[in-house]
Amino acid sequence: QVQLVEFGGGLVQAGGSLRLSCAASGTSFSITAMAWYRRAPGKQRELVAASTSGGSTNYADSVKGRFAISRDNAKNTVYLQMNSLKPEDTAVYYCYAQLGRLAYWGQGTQVTVSL
Repeated sequence: QVQLVEFGGGLVQAGGSLRLSCAASGTSFSITAMAWYRRAPGKQRELVAASTSGGSTNYADSVKGRFAISRDNAKNTVYLQMNSLKPEDTAVYYCYAQLGRLAYWGQGTQVTVSL
């Protein structure tokens, strides 16, 4: 059973930075894709950033130039560096991992950006 554990959420002022990390355990196979999603209050969950095992990445337009996703494939860990944070980035951030046809989710970590 694959488990995803997230770290790094918290409260930050607008313009500040946070770094999220997510470690996958319970598998010896390489994870195909890892990503970060978020759900803001009253909104649907949306993709923030994704990374494939081959190194390609994609970002939501709202975070391009401010957020950066990176991976340590040997550790099955994905990171999200968030800079120039805005109040509208406030959300619960979820780690996602795909292993073959199976998808796994972390428990979520709260990110709150104050004015």
